[in-house]
Amino acid sequence: MSRIVDLSLLIEDNMPAHKLFQRPVITTHMSHESSKALGLGVPGDAMTFQTNFIAMLDHVGTHVDAFRHVKPDGAAINEMPLEMFMGKAVCFDLRHIPDLGEITVEDMEKAEAAAGVKVDGHIVLLCTGFHNRNYPSLDSVWKNPLLTAEATKWLYDRGSKMQGVEGPSTDKPSDNIFAQHRLCRELGMSHWEWLVNLEELVGKGEFQFFGVPLKFKGGSGSPVRAFAILN
Repeated sequence: MSRIVDLSLLIEDNMPAHKLFQRPVITTHMSHESSKALGLGVPGDAMTFQTNFIAMLDHVGTHVDAFRHVKPDGAAINEMPLEMFMGKAVCFDLRHIPDLGEITVEDMEKAEAAAGVKVDGHIVLLCTGFHNRNYPSLDSVWKNPLLTAEATKWLYDRGSKMQGVEGPSTDKPSDNIFAQHRLCRELGMSHWEWLVNLEELVGKGEFQFFGVPLKFKGGSGSPVRAFAILN
């Protein structure tokens, strides 16, 4: 029997966001109590409702980057094929990588061997334990590891064009070089950021991953409800 693993961070008012981005604003727009004044429904059975106001960037919480995010003429999120956001996947156990550490080619090779799945066009999720160690403190914004450019090229050479990480970025926040994002821009790769619960996928072999964006016109990215299906 299949099991679904939710990999999405709970979206909350004023939750942590990337160091360059504003935090979201989420509040009640109309409540069941306030909507009574509209007089909807019938006598003895009022129709009340709740609606929420949400103001947030398209790179808050668990989200995926569009090519437009880092490339002026890159495809917007609504222009990218849905097939990119789902498919066969594997999770690498990189929990030895420390905060502000670097994920190298050697790390990837060892993790691939331990996972027992040869990367061949797979979506690759990287479990460093970062989220569990740091969220919701501000360390979750300022201490995520780096997926090195060399390790990214290692993925690309194996047909993997999408990867997923914990924390707000694939680049560590202690510099402004953005080497991983710049290489993704050149190679036509992208990634999901701020995934959670990746520990549940370690040692599970190949599984199906879904992280489908909302269809924002001209979007530079989008929040996603990411999940994995384990057989």
